[in-house]
Amino acid sequence: MLTVHHLNNSRSQRVLWFLEELGVSYEIKRYERDPKTMLAPPELRAVHPLGKSPVIVDNGRTVAESGAIIEYLLHEYGEGRLAPLPGSPDWLSFRYWMHYAEGSAMPPLLLKLVALRIASAPMPFFARPVARKISETLQSSFIDPQLKTHLGFINDELKKTGWFVGDAFSAADIQMSFPLEAASSRSADPAHTAIRDFLERIHARPAYRRALERGGEYLYA
Repeated sequence: MLTVHHLNNSRSQRVLWFLEELGVSYEIKRYERDPKTMLAPPELRAVHPLGKSPVIVDNGRTVAESGAIIEYLLHEYGEGRLAPLPGSPDWLSFRYWMHYAEGSAMPPLLLKLVALRIASAPMPFFARPVARKISETLQSSFIDPQLKTHLGFINDELKKTGWFVGDAFSAADIQMSFPLEAASSRSADPAHTAIRDFLERIHARPAYRRALERGGEYLYA
């Protein structure tokens, strides 16, 4: 039986969703974030040395990293579904979005989260103005312009067909879901109507709803 080591409010939710789309049987081993640090519990290190989620174990093989997991599942269980044929006109685009999600889209979102935490972190009163100034400068001079550029690019791409690859739903849409869900919770722009419509479409999918029922709390949905 395939096992998903699932952390609440994390990227592992999209792995559950992908498995539901494929109709693959799986079991879930749940982990909860530390309520103060929001970090994964140390028990996950017994599964993978980095102690992060998602991780799957399938037939004695341990696979980590969302993109690698989705590619593994496509190879083992996809049967040609949810991905274009290798070498087809859409294949390069598919590979691009599968890597763009974590390689380019997520870093400014993580920096935004860090900057917000710097501004609100407990500290001596005399240090608060300095920390807030650092946070504000980091956001206004680098993070927010980067987010504006990336989200504008994504929005323009989604305007073409509503999906990231061709005119049909694919695993690339699942991989891109987490950055866009995170962005909508931190820096949503009303002008990005294509992103909003994309999120509404994926959240309405039956497989997405089933994954939520199995995965539990997920604040980004």
